[in-house]
Amino acid sequence: MTPTELAELEKRHSWHPFTPMQAWGAEGHEPVMIESGSGCVLRDQHGREYLDGNASIWTNIHGHNHPAINAAIIEQLGKVAHTSFLGFSHAPAALLAKELVDVLPGGKMERVFFSDDGSTAIECAVRMALQFWRQNGRPERDTIVAFDRAYHGDTLGAASLGGISMFKGSANHFGYRVVRVQSLDELHEQEPERLAAVIIEPLIQGVANMRLWPKGMLHELNAWCGQNDVFLILDEVMTGFGRTGKMFACLHEDVVPDFLCLAKGLTGGYLPLAATLTTKRVFEGFHGPEKTFFYGHSYTANQLGCAAALASLRIFREEAVLEHLKPKIALLAELLAELQNVPGVLATRQLGLIAGIDVEANGAEVCLAARKHGLLTRPIQNTLVLMPPLCVSEAELRQMVKAIQLALAESQK
Repeated sequence: MTPTELAELEKRHSWHPFTPMQAWGAEGHEPVMIESGSGCVLRDQHGREYLDGNASIWTNIHGHNHPAINAAIIEQLGKVAHTSFLGFSHAPAALLAKELVDVLPGGKMERVFFSDDGSTAIECAVRMALQFWRQNGRPERDTIVAFDRAYHGDTLGAASLGGISMFKGSANHFGYRVVRVQSLDELHEQEPERLAAVIIEPLIQGVANMRLWPKGMLHELNAWCGQNDVFLILDEVMTGFGRTGKMFACLHEDVVPDFLCLAKGLTGGYLPLAATLTTKRVFEGFHGPEKTFFYGHSYTANQLGCAAALASLRIFREEAVLEHLKPKIALLAELLAELQNVPGVLATRQLGLIAGIDVEANGAEVCLAARKHGLLTRPIQNTLVLMPPLCVSEAELRQMVKAIQLALAESQK
């Protein structure tokens, strides 16, 4: 089929997430259809090249078409693609679980529960926390504390934890019992004996326009949870795997939580896979008759995803990825400081290779204009997000920021 025929077919039958479909299907609108990619570069149906400015919705880590991850998937595909994890196991999952718990210092994390995506990783942690207290003599601990403007996923339970109404849907009226606070001061006003867990996106709230938490806040929160015997759940779906300059954001403040939720970058951005890491205490709270954790998915711990994740972790070691991030993070800081002086830019924020750029113009229109200059990214309302794969070169970082400058200049006309 020709590119035009494919585009019309796609517009006739597909329904896209977070996308106004009336405008998408309008006559004259031609969707960008990605045909191939390598490193930070993506190519569409016409052969046009773009820099992947948001790592394909915050998932890609080492770039597209990385030979090591490709090879690992192909090798596993020659054995078996997927088998059930319900009462069975396999080597890739066992090896991956061990590697994940070893990343966290101190040996506190011991167990890994695999699922499919960020929302399900959150669901696992919350359901484990609630069930733990209910079946271990503290059923009154039935409430989850979440923070204002949080975003923890789109399944019903995960959405009920969120604090941004447009992303909650029916979860505005259903879901977990949630108390929402804006700060640690408000948390101190809560009755801890009613609380099962506190959940937070550490250091930075992603969908809340890339809002940074104050330095030291996570460390203080962890101390409060420990003093009051309340579980701490960290949502590192976005921040995990090097985005912040360390493997996990919590390591910046020497925090190891009771639950660590991972997804997006777990497989290097190749395949859906999620993991909820937890402690010996939590795991042993599910020992005994009628204490089974009845939750899981058909593709839990699928072999291809585990193989990709193992390859991704190996790349971190063999290519010294975190060490090579330091000059890129410094350069991004310089570029954002320069961008701050560009007309139409209201503010910039940065954490590692994560950047939020507040603009006066319509964010979606600026991102659309940036495509003409070779950059693909999406805004959060009027905040432009720049979060490239970790393999991005310094030249590519400069190109990305230049594309934003040119797009902003067009929006001022």
